[in-house]
Amino acid sequence: MTDVTRRGAVKTLGASALLVAAADGAVAQSGVAAPVPAFTGSFQPKPLKFDPAKLPGLSERLLKSHWENNYQGSVKTLNAVRSRLASALADKDAPPAIYGGLKREEAHRTGSVVLHELYFDGLGGNGQAGGRIKQAIDAAYGSFATWEAEYRRTAMSLAGGSGWTILSYNLHTGALGTSWSWDHMHAPAAGIPLLVLDMYEHSFHMDYGTQAAKYIDAWFANLDWEEVDRRYARAAAIARG
Repeated sequence: MTDVTRRGAVKTLGASALLVAAADGAVAQSGVAAPVPAFTGSFQPKPLKFDPAKLPGLSERLLKSHWENNYQGSVKTLNAVRSRLASALADKDAPPAIYGGLKREEAHRTGSVVLHELYFDGLGGNGQAGGRIKQAIDAAYGSFATWEAEYRRTAMSLAGGSGWTILSYNLHTGALGTSWSWDHMHAPAAGIPLLVLDMYEHSFHMDYGTQAAKYIDAWFANLDWEEVDRRYARAAAIARG
């Protein structure tokens, strides 16, 4: 990349940073979160909110390996990819396929970071469902048991493969629904994730080998439904506008 294009990239990024800084005062007054600069590479891992040695059925070794290696690995890669996008954008001679590969990896790693954080933040509870989210599930599925059976079946359809099982609230249709997400990137449009289950083998193989159903049992037993209920309340508030 030439010095001219490098200087152009620096000016572009500098201008973006100034615009964000100038908007901070208005953002603080409005209560809306400040936008993250497009090419930032400064995301930090989110700490576990629970003691990984105290989740029945999920070993400390498994949880720490999952959090340290898989989740933090995606955070580091996302930071690297977003930084490289700035250089690639400024290089007018870069083939479109190169930029497309970076954008795909950005989507892949963003999904991995978001879903892992939702997954870990959804653990540390007693597994007892309640609140408005349970009422909403009962209303949508006829019974909580029917939803749970469908969620488990969706999760088991990924056993031996890879992906996520997601309960989401759809802002467009207003419906609750369970879906599977492959490669961290496949989910219903306008769906806000409320509850996510990691079905990649790294999330359970160390404890359960190929016995994915036992891992799902342990995951359900450790769910923090109060956190899920808070997510549902936020999604419903967004839907109401």
